[in-house]
Amino acid sequence: PLALGLYTVNAVYGDTITMPCRLEVPDGLMFGKWKYEMPNGSPVFIAFRSSTKKNVQYDDVPDYKDRLSLSENYTLSIKNARISDEKRFVCMLVTEDDVSEEPTIVKVFKQPSQPEILHQADFLETEKLQMLGECVARDSYPEGNVTWYKNGRVLQPVEEVVVINLQKIVDKSTGLFTMTSSLQYMPTKEDANAKFSCVVTYYGPSGQKTIQSEPVVFDVHYPTEKVTIRVLSQSTTIKEGDNITLKCSGNGNPPPQEFLFYIPGETEGIRSSDTYVMTDVRRNATGEYKCSLTDKSMMDATTITVHYLDLQLTPSGEVTKQIGEALPVSCTISSSRNATVFWIKDNTRMQTSPSFSSLQYQDAGNYICETTLQEVEGLKKRKTLKLIVEGKPQIKMTKKTNTNKMSKTIVCHVEGFPKPAVQWTVTGSGSIINKAKETKYVNGKFSSKIVIAPEENVTLTCIAENQLERTVTSLNVSAISIPEYDEPEDRNDDNSEKVNDQAKLIVGIVVGLLLAALVAGVVYWLYVKKSKTASKHVDKDLGNIEENKKLEENNHKSET
Repeated sequence: PLALGLYTVNAVYGDTITMPCRLEVPDGLMFGKWKYEMPNGSPVFIAFRSSTKKNVQYDDVPDYKDRLSLSENYTLSIKNARISDEKRFVCMLVTEDDVSEEPTIVKVFKQPSQPEILHQADFLETEKLQMLGECVARDSYPEGNVTWYKNGRVLQPVEEVVVINLQKIVDKSTGLFTMTSSLQYMPTKEDANAKFSCVVTYYGPSGQKTIQSEPVVFDVHYPTEKVTIRVLSQSTTIKEGDNITLKCSGNGNPPPQEFLFYIPGETEGIRSSDTYVMTDVRRNATGEYKCSLTDKSMMDATTITVHYLDLQLTPSGEVTKQIGEALPVSCTISSSRNATVFWIKDNTRMQTSPSFSSLQYQDAGNYICETTLQEVEGLKKRKTLKLIVEGKPQIKMTKKTNTNKMSKTIVCHVEGFPKPAVQWTVTGSGSIINKAKETKYVNGKFSSKIVIAPEENVTLTCIAENQLERTVTSLNVSAISIPEYDEPEDRNDDNSEKVNDQAKLIVGIVVGLLLAALVAGVVYWLYVKKSKTASKHVDKDLGNIEENKKLEENNHKSET
């Protein structure tokens, strides 16, 4: 490299400077010397080497004490390069007849430290020019230049907006420069989260280079321009009994800490922090809610709907009615939205709403009217009706000869609620039959039946009794030798009446023939004897051993 047409050596601060003597060694060389020139042009000799004695001498120059080295080819080396080494050095080769000189220019370079942004502002305020910070790059040679950047773009000076002041201070002992660039800046709201940095540009042995500082982000303060009110809720809908938390926020930095909340029905705003809580809200809390800054500026509003659901069941609770009565039932709904209503009876969902124009036993049960608002989570209401249908005992008796022709089945069909207790007796003797079998009690109905094989005609009585009434019905049954009209247990009432009439007719004919054949006294004696004998046979068929013993004792007494 050349400087002004002269040979130049570029050295790094602190390294060794190596300067070759660029002269050809002449014949008859006596010695070689190095000197440097003072600013006024006067020479200062620093090194001498004899070509014959091969000895080296260094002049007593304080700046270069113990730093110089002169090789056999007259190359001069200077250790620990300093800024003061930037001089014009001259190599001299001397013969008896001539002195040859060749100058060399030395340039020393020092890379500055990485720039730092010091004295940073705690925060920046919009519409206000203030000191952002100082970018400092130390120990540079030659002096460098500092440039400010925002988000990677160069900040150019703008009056009253961007003011940059660069100072360069040299250390007299080292000759190194420290560059300090201060930045005054008027931020805007958009500068929030902006990255500020500075770059120092300097020259090194190989040319121009740059070093960048670490970026810095400043807290930018700006006033609130808009307030926003919102409802904090885990659900998208609000129902009666919920808690409501209102939150008001401003878009300033720092955000406002206090607000005025305006509640429906309240004329004045309620001063509070940025949240306002209402607990266990009712439907009258529905309305428009507002909030503003404490100076009543920049207001925002939101509408809250508190959903509700009312259910009125008439009648409800436990209701007791008599069979055949009418019972109007109504389930009335009042809600903030369309509600879904359905009925459940005894844990089974009903297809239609219950309606009772004439109550039957099967209508009894537990009824639930339930309603929900599908769009509102957790909003459900239900009420219950426990319907009890009472009725006095009703009896219908049937009889039929079994297929084996060896016995007859007598059935007492009973209706009533509470469930009647059934008792069988034999008319005349008053004997109680304990071997009856009962069917399952369903919808207020059940049957009690006995199986007998009477040798003579008998009359059986079925007694059904509950808390409301005692009902008694009797049925004449012919001897086993006389077939009865077979009738299913589920025949209707008209058929049953016809069968009963036929049975009565047969019994009447038989009794008439007996009365016509016997005299009055004999008929009476035979009647008593036959009744006791028939009772004995019935009880024998039913397994009542004790009753048979009593009948035999009575017969014996009568005969005596």
